[in-house]
Amino acid sequence: MSSAQAKNNRDNLDVQIGVLFASKAILQLLVNPLSGTFIDRVGYDIPLLIGLTVMFFSTCIFAFAENYATLFFARSLQGLGSAFADTSGIAMIADKYTEESERSKALGIALAFISFGSLVAPPFGGILYEFAGKRVPFIVLAVVCLIDGILLLTVIKPFSNRTRDNMPVGTPIYKLMVDPYIAVVAGALTVCNIPLAFLEPTIANWMESTMHSTKWEMGLCWLPAFFPHVLGVYMTVKLAAKYPNLQWFYGALGMVIIGASSCTIPACKTFGQLIAPLCGICFGIALVDTALLPTLAFLVDVRHVSVYGSVYALADISYSLAYAMGPIVAGNIVHNYGFVQLNLGMGLVNVLYAPALLLLRNVCQMKPSYSERDNLLVDDDEPEGLSDTIKMEERRGKKKGYSSAGYCLPVVVDENGGFDPFRAQTRTSLDESSGPEYS
Repeated sequence: MSSAQAKNNRDNLDVQIGVLFASKAILQLLVNPLSGTFIDRVGYDIPLLIGLTVMFFSTCIFAFAENYATLFFARSLQGLGSAFADTSGIAMIADKYTEESERSKALGIALAFISFGSLVAPPFGGILYEFAGKRVPFIVLAVVCLIDGILLLTVIKPFSNRTRDNMPVGTPIYKLMVDPYIAVVAGALTVCNIPLAFLEPTIANWMESTMHSTKWEMGLCWLPAFFPHVLGVYMTVKLAAKYPNLQWFYGALGMVIIGASSCTIPACKTFGQLIAPLCGICFGIALVDTALLPTLAFLVDVRHVSVYGSVYALADISYSLAYAMGPIVAGNIVHNYGFVQLNLGMGLVNVLYAPALLLLRNVCQMKPSYSERDNLLVDDDEPEGLSDTIKMEERRGKKKGYSSAGYCLPVVVDENGGFDPFRAQTRTSLDESSGPEYS
């Protein structure tokens, strides 16, 4: 076989592997709008069980797959399972922990385990593959999914839980997409994950051609980055608890660190030098994710309805967009422009996007004890249903010096038997003008 044929075969193999990797993120990207709406309607626990079940079967298919078509099907099926499991798991945490400090801490723990799966599991799977065979890593993962599903059935008991029956209907995902604050956060989550998504399929070839790295160096290059990622999560949680109004700044700082680290990667000449910028990228991603994921829940609390399936489906779309483009787009950029230009471009995009988070400055300075939704609604916005109207009137009552417990909003119905917020507010205003004054 000639060298040209060998190169063509290797290029075809790289394309097939790239498409295989991207198939999960692409399907996840397509399913998330539907899974977010489904989660908003039925709750968090049943979609989580669905996701774990799908991932269990897809991992088992991986273990016994013998051809590319079966591998592609199994990988795509993992995207379907992740669209349900990832979104419902994060949304469940946001729903269970309503205090901002507790929510940041809980989401930080979840992010630490996500980083464990992203950065530690690949070399762990490689070691199992090397010494135990192809099927063992996938069987281990299938067992983990099975155990997690059993714990979900025994601890949370999704089929006996009916707490969602009286919960409000969540805001549709298309409305969340056009919210400028949520759009800025979603954009930041996509941009900050581009370096990781684009480097994972390209850095091994660059290491081999530039620094003549061994197989184990290429396999373990991301492992040290797990520790600064956990450190970044820990620091952001602590800082957010002490200075909660600076969440936007932590995210912007993380994007600057990611940008600077990406730009320094092409200058590395040895494996040891390469570890530092990779650690910097993962440290920056930890700052951005840990600061902005709780901010999404906060924005939904104060601007929409406190149901989190669709907003975290939007966050998952942001991640999936980066990882869907990574295996396909990154290789073409490296082929046409070079590895140096890829890293400089990724670094520049992160640094240029960081000032956009200034838009969140006023939002992050607000405290949950004040009328956040009242302040963030524009003048011509009407309250979204009975829950919003009651809460807004109670807050206005507290501002005027009386307790809402003894001065509640009257429920006024229209001619069709539905709630009429305008007449309710009018009647409340009339009652206030004629009612007793409180000091």
